[in-house]
Amino acid sequence: RDKKMDCIRVDINAETNTISVWNNGQGIPVAMHKDEKMYVPTMIFGHLLTSSNYNDEEEKVTGGRNGYGAKLCNIFSTKFTVETAAKEYKRQFKQTWGSNMTKASDPKIKEFFGEDFTKITFCPDLSKFKMEKLDDDIVGLLSRRAFDIAASTRGVKVFLNGKRVPVKSFKDYIDLYIKNKEDDTGNPLKIVYENVSERWEVALTLSDRGYQQVSFVNSIATTKGGRHVDYITDMIVKQLIEVLKKKNKGGINIKPFQVKTHMWIFINCLIVNPTFDSQTKENMTLQTKSFGSKCNLSDKFITAASKSGIVESVLSWAKFKAQDQLSKTSGKKQAKLKGIAKLEDANDAGTRNALKCTLILTEGDSAKSLAVSGLGVIGRDLYGIFPLRGKLLNVREATHKQILENQEINNLIKILGLQYKKKYNNEDDMKTLRYGKVMIMT
Repeated sequence: RDKKMDCIRVDINAETNTISVWNNGQGIPVAMHKDEKMYVPTMIFGHLLTSSNYNDEEEKVTGGRNGYGAKLCNIFSTKFTVETAAKEYKRQFKQTWGSNMTKASDPKIKEFFGEDFTKITFCPDLSKFKMEKLDDDIVGLLSRRAFDIAASTRGVKVFLNGKRVPVKSFKDYIDLYIKNKEDDTGNPLKIVYENVSERWEVALTLSDRGYQQVSFVNSIATTKGGRHVDYITDMIVKQLIEVLKKKNKGGINIKPFQVKTHMWIFINCLIVNPTFDSQTKENMTLQTKSFGSKCNLSDKFITAASKSGIVESVLSWAKFKAQDQLSKTSGKKQAKLKGIAKLEDANDAGTRNALKCTLILTEGDSAKSLAVSGLGVIGRDLYGIFPLRGKLLNVREATHKQILENQEINNLIKILGLQYKKKYNNEDDMKTLRYGKVMIMT
């Protein structure tokens, strides 16, 4: 991009079906191409398989590489006009094509001594898009592109239909997305932003709708993301996982994709000779090693990211997930219970007489034998026996992981029919259990 270019004007007129784009960057050379024997602007905009950006060895941080975009615009227009002026050549150029690039006027050349500019004006061939006019949705989409340009092109004023777009920086653009949005506690979303270098701007906030990304590569809106987005996201997730490990000791294992679900990331970057998986350029496919620069996020950014609400949101989700897992280990009132070794179940456990049943917990198998011999006297209808191995886990201080993995605790929950988070305050609550009483025989 020409560093002196600081203004872009976009005009959309739905009534006349006309769209124009103007910039004050370096003009296209108004000269004959020595090989093609035609003016350079004519070659660029009116002939396929020609471009001013073919040299793949040259490192460029522009958008197009093969010149298809402008020519396709010409092909899908009923009228397409190119105007450009170059002070270096002291000439101004104008040429018009019609009927989907099948007809062309002769180029008009005149002397020029003002400032360089280029202007493209076209009338889309609406019939090709099965449209009758530029409707509000399409105008909205095109207008949004003016905002995209203002956000992703540093130091450039963008005007839409004569009025300056209220976006002076990438940060302004991000604010449009998160304006009036709140987190779960009702507070405005915290945005963490860093202008890393001339080639990288990164911002992050909390997402309540799964992973979201807004990104630009050389001012192209990569709506489906790509390797540049993965590169930054993975970098941030790796750091947040470390913070979460310290705050979630003993909790469920949090995986990177589960952290990503709570992130909304914004990226504006310049990539050397980017590649895409289609002409629409929604997904950037270039390998990270070929980006031409690295993005080194500061410790300050990472610290702020860990306080942006994302960590708290992930921990809240992890707690809910842990409770959900624990609730799946809950017991239920059932008459016959299978699969628990060494349990001598009461005949009436889990039946309508369950409240009268007593579960006798013994210390080890030898104590169990003593209790079993006692059943010969009092009967097996209302008494069950279960031996405990050594010292039972103290669940008051136990982590979610310890409880989930402790077979003895899980067996007791199933034998008694306990349900996670249920309070047993009255007889009706107790009637949902398999046993009404517990006797600890020590």
